[in-house]
This record gives sequence, structure tokens and C-alpha cells, in this order.
Amino acid sequence: QVQLVESGGGLVQAGGSLRLSCAASGSIFRCNAMGWYRQAPGKQRELVATITSGASTNYADAVKGRFTISRDNAKNTVILQMNSLKPEDTAVYYCNADIFVTPAQALVKHTQTYWGQGTQVTVSS
Repeated sequence: QVQLVESGGGLVQAGGSLRLSCAASGSIFRCNAMGWYRQAPGKQRELVATITSGASTNYADAVKGRFTISRDNAKNTVILQMNSLKPEDTAVYYCNADIFVTPAQALVKHTQTYWGQGTQVTVSS
């Protein structure tokens, strides 16, 4: 079984910073793409940022220049550094990972997608 465990959410004032961390554990051969999504009350889940195994990144327009995604492949960890936070960044943030569970899956490029349980980020004005 694979688990994604997030940490680092909390309450911060507008203009402040938070750092989210997500560690994948369990039966993992290699993590492929990893990312962060968020869901605000009454809204659909949306992409925040993704990072490939080769460290290519993609950001939602709303967070470009403020958020930075990074990863540690040896630790199967993905980090989201969030700076200049705004009240509209308030949401539950979810970690996501596409994982090769076995070497055989990696050979045929078949990944399985996993989600973390979510961590609340609240930005007060």
C-alpha cells in the first residue's frame, strides 16, 4: 500500500508564508509526477503546481511568482513553498503523486495515482 502524508498547513496572515510537505511511503518503486491541488469551500479542486521526475514545473496562473514546488526523489517527498499568501489562497491543499509501484510498471510506463488526506491552509486578511 502507498500513503501520502501531508504536513505544514495552518493559519497565517495575508502576506505571510507557509511550507507544505508531502511524503510518499509504502510499496514504491519510483515516483513519477507529483503535485499539489487545492479545494476551497464551494469550489472544485484545482491544480496548484506540478513537478515531473526530471524537475520540470508547472504552476497555476494564480500562484506563479509566489509559490515554488520542489521535490526530493531520494525521500519521495514534494514540497510547496508558499509566499505572499492571499486570503483567496485559503483552501484544503492535497498532495498528488503518480507512482510506479513496481519495476514492471515502470518498464511499461504505467503509474497509479494517489492522493493525500489534505491539509487546511487559512489566510486571514
